[in-house]
Amino acid sequence: MANDMIILTRTFDLLAWLGPRTEKFPKVYRLTVVQRLMNAALDFQETIFDAQSQGGTTRQKHLRAADSHLNKLRLYLRLAHQWRWLNDGQYRHVSEMVAEIGNLLGGWINARS
Repeated sequence: MANDMIILTRTFDLLAWLGPRTEKFPKVYRLTVVQRLMNAALDFQETIFDAQSQGGTTRQKHLRAADSHLNKLRLYLRLAHQWRWLNDGQYRHVSEMVAEIGNLLGGWINARS
C-alpha cells in the first residue's frame, strides 16, 4: 500500500513539472501533440487512482491500462525531445521521472499477479 502512494506522489510531481514546460512548446502543436502528451499523463494518473480503489482482476485491468498510457507518454516525450521542444537536460530529467514511475508500476503489477 505504501508503494501505491509513492507512485501517486511521483506522478503528481511529473505533472507539476510537465505542465509549465508544455506551455512553451510551439503553439501550432498545442491542440495536437501537446494535448495528447498531457492527456496521456493525466489519463495515467486517473487510471492509477482507479486501480487503487479496485481489487483483483479489475485492478489488474486498470494497471495494464496505466502501463499503456505511460508508453504513450514516453512516445510523446521522445518526440518533444527529437523536435527540440525539450533540451537534453530536461529530457534526461523527465525520462528519469518516467522510468521511476514505470518501475513502481511494474512492481505494483507484479505484486498483484
